[in-house]
Amino acid sequence: MYIPHSHEDVSKALSKLGLNVLEELFSHIEPELMNPPVGLPPPKSEEELRRYFEELSKHNKRLISFAGAGAYDRIVPSVVWQILSRGEFLTAYTPYQAEASQGTLQALFEYQTLICELTGMEVANASMYDGASAGAEAVLMARAIKGKGNRVLVSKTVNPLYFEVLKTYLQGYGDEVSLIGWSKEGTIDLNRLEEELKKGEVHALLVQYPNFFGYIEPLKEICELKDRYEVPLVVIADPVALSVLEPPGSFGTEIVVGEGQQLGIPLNFGGPYVGFFSTRKEYVRKIPGRLVGVAEDVEGKRAFTLVLQTREQHIRRERATSNICTNQNLLALANLVYLTLLGKEGLKEVAVQSLSKAVYLKRGLLKLGFEETFGGKHLWEYPLKHKDLYRIRSKMIERGYLFGVELGRWNRELEGWVLLATTEKRTVSDINSLLQNLEELLK
Repeated sequence: MYIPHSHEDVSKALSKLGLNVLEELFSHIEPELMNPPVGLPPPKSEEELRRYFEELSKHNKRLISFAGAGAYDRIVPSVVWQILSRGEFLTAYTPYQAEASQGTLQALFEYQTLICELTGMEVANASMYDGASAGAEAVLMARAIKGKGNRVLVSKTVNPLYFEVLKTYLQGYGDEVSLIGWSKEGTIDLNRLEEELKKGEVHALLVQYPNFFGYIEPLKEICELKDRYEVPLVVIADPVALSVLEPPGSFGTEIVVGEGQQLGIPLNFGGPYVGFFSTRKEYVRKIPGRLVGVAEDVEGKRAFTLVLQTREQHIRRERATSNICTNQNLLALANLVYLTLLGKEGLKEVAVQSLSKAVYLKRGLLKLGFEETFGGKHLWEYPLKHKDLYRIRSKMIERGYLFGVELGRWNRELEGWVLLATTEKRTVSDINSLLQNLEELLK
């Protein structure tokens, strides 16, 4: 291990802790985990390594994906990453010396503008680590907006992975988290929500739009309730869906966040991704992360600069709103390039194609014996049930299809349920082939 301290520094620290050697700091870790065998081959030349990994890559199996649950296999135009490979953009970090990076700052300013247009909000920051951390940071910001209360209400229709991140963030705050169940529509139970709001002491309400199941939450009714009980609302939104749905900002939402992976970023075996974060102008000083703004230089020319940095590194620690220290610069720029290339109509076409193909697939699956229990309206993602789901999924993987995501892994109530997603990337031929293979299996 590399320790950037002198032997004298280490000895003083160990003495203070009552330890003899540095390894005692890790005595709680199983010995076999400390130095596990790595099984690396002998050193190879560059050419030998290239051939070695080419051979390894042949073991990969390409699956046609009908899975979503927060990460979607969408078409990424080649020009997106061709542009981002230019020297002006190819950095994952926002420079601290803002005056030396006008091009990057201008691009981030345009990114913020597009996020505001999508969400219907007034201000957006220069991106977050991912959608899950953006949601958790938004709940903490809602606490600052409300200024009182120790309860957080979360719809059970929120992505369970996002919920796990939120619970981690809230450790140490002493907050009580209450889950609000779903209705027969597959959306938040409004009656149950009002019952919890009546109890008081709520400083944040978190919902997803469309929700984890793919159904469109009744934001109008939710906002009426949160206004009645004066509780800040955080909405986790799907950016592609916002091209065809009423933006959350138009209902009076306080904070809108989400995951930008769908906007020009490949799946990448699970990341890195990028979160977006937007709010009302009146709350701008409570927003986490960084904001790029427009000012004038000494000659009166337009200049871009970082106008707010709310990390404890930049201001007095006790006044910091967050410890978020950076943003996903390169991936946020990927979102910008993607949205600029497609434009409003192009993004809407992505949504419409995804929806029409999802409906086409669902009709075929219902004919094959799959069941739909919820009655809500969805876009390109929805859950279905089948008594033989686990065998079907394993057999479909053997045939080259990733047939959705099992919901029973998160909730025993949903054993035998599968969450399916169909993007614009799936062709009619892909769907017909999937249905044909399923029909053969079910016979």
